[in-house]
Amino acid sequence: MVFAIAAVVFLLTLEPTASWWDPGEFISTTYKLQVGHPPGAPTMQMIGRVISLLAFGDTSKVAVMINGMSAICSAFAVLFLFWSITIFARKIVIGKDEMTQTKMWTVFAAGIIGALTFTFTDSFWFSAVEGEVYAMSAMFTSLVFWSILKWKEVSGSAHSNRWLIFIAFMIGLAIGVHLLNLLTIPALAFVIYFKRFKTSGLGSLITLILSISLLAVVMYIVIPWIPELAGKFELLFVNYFRMPFNTGMIVYFMLLIGLIVFGLIFSKKKEKPIINTIILCFTFLLIGYTSFIMLVIRSNAEPPINENSPKDMVSLANYLNREQYGTWPLFYGPYYCAPVVSYKDGTPVYKRDEKAGKYVVIDDRKGTIPVFDSRFTTIFPRMWSSERRGSEKFYNDWGGEGVPINVNNAEGKTETLNKPTFIENIRYFLLYQVGVMYFRYFMWNYAGRQNDVQGYGGPQNGNWISGIPMIDKLMTGHPQTHMPDSMKNRATNKYFMLPFILGLIGFFYQVKKDYKSTLVIMLLFIMTGLAIVVYLNQKPFEPRERDYSYCGSTYAFAIWIGLGVICLVDLIRKILKREKLSLLLVSLICLILVPGLMAEQNWDDHDRSGKYSCRDYAANYLNSCNKQGILFTNGDNDTFPLWYDQEVEGIRTDVRVVNLELASGSWYMDGLFKKAYESEPCPLCIPKEKYQPGINDIIPFYDIGFKGYMNLGDLVNFIKSDDTSTFLTLQNGEKWKFFPSRRVKLAVDSASCIKYGIVPEYLAGKIVDTIYWTIKSNQLYKNDIMLLDMVANNHWCRPLYFVSPSSVNYCFNVDTFCLVQGWVYKFMPVKASKEDYILNMGGVDPLTSYDLLMNKFAWGNMNDPHVYVDPESLSNQARPKTNMFRTAQALIGLGKNNEAVKLLDKYFVLFPDSKFCYDMYTIPFAEMYYKTGEVAKANKIVERVGAIYTQNLDYYYTFKGEVRGYYSSDVEQALGVLRRLNNLARENKQVKLAEDLDRLFHKELNKY
Repeated sequence: MVFAIAAVVFLLTLEPTASWWDPGEFISTTYKLQVGHPPGAPTMQMIGRVISLLAFGDTSKVAVMINGMSAICSAFAVLFLFWSITIFARKIVIGKDEMTQTKMWTVFAAGIIGALTFTFTDSFWFSAVEGEVYAMSAMFTSLVFWSILKWKEVSGSAHSNRWLIFIAFMIGLAIGVHLLNLLTIPALAFVIYFKRFKTSGLGSLITLILSISLLAVVMYIVIPWIPELAGKFELLFVNYFRMPFNTGMIVYFMLLIGLIVFGLIFSKKKEKPIINTIILCFTFLLIGYTSFIMLVIRSNAEPPINENSPKDMVSLANYLNREQYGTWPLFYGPYYCAPVVSYKDGTPVYKRDEKAGKYVVIDDRKGTIPVFDSRFTTIFPRMWSSERRGSEKFYNDWGGEGVPINVNNAEGKTETLNKPTFIENIRYFLLYQVGVMYFRYFMWNYAGRQNDVQGYGGPQNGNWISGIPMIDKLMTGHPQTHMPDSMKNRATNKYFMLPFILGLIGFFYQVKKDYKSTLVIMLLFIMTGLAIVVYLNQKPFEPRERDYSYCGSTYAFAIWIGLGVICLVDLIRKILKREKLSLLLVSLICLILVPGLMAEQNWDDHDRSGKYSCRDYAANYLNSCNKQGILFTNGDNDTFPLWYDQEVEGIRTDVRVVNLELASGSWYMDGLFKKAYESEPCPLCIPKEKYQPGINDIIPFYDIGFKGYMNLGDLVNFIKSDDTSTFLTLQNGEKWKFFPSRRVKLAVDSASCIKYGIVPEYLAGKIVDTIYWTIKSNQLYKNDIMLLDMVANNHWCRPLYFVSPSSVNYCFNVDTFCLVQGWVYKFMPVKASKEDYILNMGGVDPLTSYDLLMNKFAWGNMNDPHVYVDPESLSNQARPKTNMFRTAQALIGLGKNNEAVKLLDKYFVLFPDSKFCYDMYTIPFAEMYYKTGEVAKANKIVERVGAIYTQNLDYYYTFKGEVRGYYSSDVEQALGVLRRLNNLARENKQVKLAEDLDRLFHKELNKY
């Protein structure tokens, strides 16, 4: 029953990428699952591919996953939770008595209400409708926890240990999804301890130590060292014994298998069942863990998307160690302000060299690991990261300002740095890492949520609330009622703390009835909650909320919610003296007020049906490009949706997407030299060997007296050359490549520009002969070299596009020659007009953009009242808003007022005020309407923006003290907007409107 309900809920709330009735299209999901984006999810890939082949026989779709897998896994997680709750409930309800029908339904009521409550929690529901690893991770965690409870029930019977072996196999498979499952080990250990041994305080302590040790062994020895040793064997046999590739790997696995077989035979012969079971558990854990081999198989098939290219055990070890993500301190390390005193060597990176017949070092990583001043290091470092701007102030606000210490800087001068005290370090841990980054998330799920705008501890966004005004005022400074239109949010969910209270009732009830089981659940709760907080050691300004990391903790609490139902049934039965009536009343009330209320509150912001914005917006990027275009993107968020559209949906596979951030990796550069889908290899002349790590990583500028502007092709050939004159000789004799001129020019072939569609025909008369620019930086990185190489050797044959020209303006400062075309900026030898040009945002190709925006693009149903606009979708609206406005402005400059009005009208149809509340950036649209004579439309915008900011001001004025100060800049901005609206109306001779706005402005100013 629970499975059926959960399955229906999650399947209905999916964001489908295609028709449900087309199985070939049904097996699709996001890029991250498909390519094994670290942490990899190879188990998900493996299962998806098997189902793809066996169920549908569609080999063309083997490279993609089932779109509904997250929903299916979530439903199974809920099902296993239901079974787990019934096991705990049965022990409490029945005890040593016989099962009766009423007791049976009491157990079922606990299981159903607890499982459905978890079903509708904010974080788990979010994971269930997202094509990511977390839903399957929750399923494995739920399955493993239920399995150990099943083992407990059958322990002592013949072959009961098969459950332990099954658990080991599931943990192995789960490692191929996410490491969360490992945190169940301490809880599993205590189930075994309570079942097999006489309990005592000392015994419990020893069990805890042993279980944590086992967790550490699996996490820090088994997982990294199995592939690491395979890689070392491979290097030994290939590089030193001169054996063929893969010899070392084969020998290693033969030895490993031989040792396992020997251990099994020996333990069987000596009648050592415990040792035999341990070896079998280890063996099946490894069998599950071998799902990672699928990454090697896939990589050797050389698909277009092949992150890090783990083609052998040597490169797989580097991939699994996540070396590209760096490390962070856990038990000992530096504070954020620690000066670096020296550097030590890292582990060399090897790559297979077919010509040399061995593995060669492509990056020796010498001097790559910083060594910090010991005065600025500490045990249990929490305030450690200086990665993001503003980190120091963030730490000061949450922890304290530290104590001054004098140090010598790089110039030999004395400067004073503030080192945090250990007390401040712990304060930051408790207040921010535990309070904000864990407890806040926990209360989202069982008390309520203010909104889904990311918060950093301020009163406006991301807090937990309850719906109880007094509590909410303590949390945010305001009771969260009568919110202005601009702050209304579908993700404002209020559960009145009922799930939280019911869980606490269940916790204390279980402590009273069965403290051993309480300890087991408590261990699961802590290990998947506070232990993760310690391990993640989260730094300031995380790029997104991290609540999905703690679904295991909310899972454990849901067990207590189920047991809370039993407590209430027991209590009401004593009052009413009627067992069946008590069960019926409590079950119905709890079902409605806990999972029912949560479902009602969460549905509108978790239902993704009909929402296609991510897919459609990515398609708009691709469809903005001409045939065989090259589109330069900047990072993951820019690139993954485009890769998804090409790989899964088959949209514009002729366009080459080039991620500038990834272009510093040799594996990525290798791919640019190959054909991808329908896209031809990228036009590069510098051989790929010179894009390997350790070669041309950074090239400095050195002035050799070159006068004038150097041709870009000559500059690239200079970098490509092996001539000794193109290198600097350092004092230690080392040769260092340099570039001799920062002033660069690129000759234009106007005939090619017209022939290959680089420039629209109507702009042909504006083509310049040469493009000049100055490289702003004194050094070029590898991705800069790649970009310049591609531009120089393209010879105006393939159109080049940028997601944002500002991202490369330090090396390719040509934004005046980048014109908006639909969703992207096209590089063409036509200089932007002064009227259209914006610094770092180029100019506009109005006619091409108008055609694309009006006729060629899809918009993801964002104007559908049913479709929820989450903060990410809201921020993505900035590009169409900006480009549609700029295109309309350029059309007005060409005298095409009708077209401009049509485009502006379309924007407000696609992005209505009811979904995208007007703000100060909507005012320029009113200005455009005034210019085109559409006075009524302009006045409507002005009136609405004025009303919105008046609501905002009235809301801000309800606060007092520090919270009022928090909104001071918002108040000043709102007053400024009212003044601007007043001036705009007056300038356009809207006298009455201007007078109304003037009165409104002075009224709000007097309140201030």
